[in-house]
Amino acid sequence: MNRVARESLNGLLIVLGILSASMGIKGFLLSSHFIDGGVTGISMLISMVSGTPLSIWIVVVNLPFVAVGYRQIGGAFALRSVLAIGGLSAALATIPFPDVTPDLVLTAVFGGFFLGAGIGLAVRGGAVLDGTEIAALLISRQSSLFKVGDVILLFNVVLFLVAMSLLGVDTALYSILTYMAAARTLDFVIHGIEEYTAITIVSRASGEIAAQIMANLGRGVTVYKGRGGLSFEDQEILYCVVTRLEVGRVKNIVRALDETAFITSHALADVHGGMVKHRGLH
Repeated sequence: MNRVARESLNGLLIVLGILSASMGIKGFLLSSHFIDGGVTGISMLISMVSGTPLSIWIVVVNLPFVAVGYRQIGGAFALRSVLAIGGLSAALATIPFPDVTPDLVLTAVFGGFFLGAGIGLAVRGGAVLDGTEIAALLISRQSSLFKVGDVILLFNVVLFLVAMSLLGVDTALYSILTYMAAARTLDFVIHGIEEYTAITIVSRASGEIAAQIMANLGRGVTVYKGRGGLSFEDQEILYCVVTRLEVGRVKNIVRALDETAFITSHALADVHGGMVKHRGLH
């Protein structure tokens, strides 16, 4: 894909992300005073408490993180993020989204769904609508005590505790439901059904298993030389990366050739190169 086509696709994804996030916020969350987690949640909480427009706080709270994290995320990513956050602010200020439902559970779930989908689409387009990950990255690099995930978790715990004191317990609990829906949707949009899984196989039929995986799934297989901890016999260990939809097929191949084979699997955060067709961000 050439640069013009790639940037056009990125732009389309970012625009769709802006519209989806705006729908989640104005069409569901604002009328019930629910908030999301992260920097977006802080912006919404400040707006509700101060009575000032959310479109202003989305920019005021997010852009400093993008500016400070410029070196970590790169110039192109930072520029797209600035434009995306500005677009979200404009959409919130100008587009009259309808208030979809008064039901609080539906509001929390679908508000989180649309907001998470919007943030995820923007990330797929090479931008951010929420600076939480940037903030967590910067903090984790300054302290060896916290990883990025730890910072995000602590960040949201504090946010929702503050929300309980300012908005009430019920509203804060619904907001946590919103955050969970948004986070799950965000994960699915970024990784989708093609989320990759690493599989390790220890079997005496390693040659036949590797051949079947490559022939039937078109996936590459790496062969390690290992030694049994009890028998001390030399054996081959297979390692392959497949989508989660293909995990069952791999296990069926292994069981058909060796019912006693040892299999382990774990999800991967990211994969590049080799025989994996990866939908990377640009």
